[in-house]
Amino acid sequence: MTVHFVGAGPGAPDLLTLRGRDIIASCPVCLYAGSLVPEAILGHCPEGARIVNTAPLSLDQIIDEIAAAHARGEDVVRLHSGDLSVWSAMGEQLRRLRALGIPYTVTPGVPSFAAAAAALGTELTLPGLAQSVVLTRTPGRASAMPEGETLANFAATGATLAIHLSIHNLAQVTADLIPAYGPDCPVAVVWRATWPEQRIVRGTLASIEALVADSMERTALILVGPTLAGEGFDESCLYATDYDRRFRPQSAESVHADSKE
Repeated sequence: MTVHFVGAGPGAPDLLTLRGRDIIASCPVCLYAGSLVPEAILGHCPEGARIVNTAPLSLDQIIDEIAAAHARGEDVVRLHSGDLSVWSAMGEQLRRLRALGIPYTVTPGVPSFAAAAAALGTELTLPGLAQSVVLTRTPGRASAMPEGETLANFAATGATLAIHLSIHNLAQVTADLIPAYGPDCPVAVVWRATWPEQRIVRGTLASIEALVADSMERTALILVGPTLAGEGFDESCLYATDYDRRFRPQSAESVHADSKE
């Protein structure tokens, strides 16, 4: 018996990985975060599967469901939205499973920041503007932020910021970021990326709060940084005609001239 943690992606059922789909289809028990995972994904469950919405359950109750399946010798698929590596609460579940000696696997999913960038049709790392993306959030009831992980500190790097779980705190977000990025810095808020009701609001740090006007909640992602304008960036050297690379050596003297790879 194994518990398979699967990232269910940002929302669109067809953004589930093939591995994730096959795992769901093979497991007689499915535990899913019903507030965030679309029910269409449950269509991959086998007929007669035990399907449990964990949204109203405590951690102890979730582990009890898993332990009961373990006693029956039934594999479990545990579905979380997006990718499991950030803000999934997987870590605390894995700690419990290790203590109980219950084996598990982890299958990644499409993260929400990638889905939001795709919805915007933009690259978050543009040469000359930003080469880093910071995934962060503001303090909330569920989790505090470590002392050094402030928006002001991250803004000082000039990186593109992907601010999760913070739409309720938009006024403070803009106040914290304007000193470093300036009031005209581009901002995009993507609500429910890839869901049928997806909504995008573009603006600047000075204007975004009024543009959103409390019209979004919970599953909105705030993206901030000059790359969102899609202008004023350098072209990468990677495809430049004079760039010496393994698959396109520029002269007989190139270190890649005799490469067979």
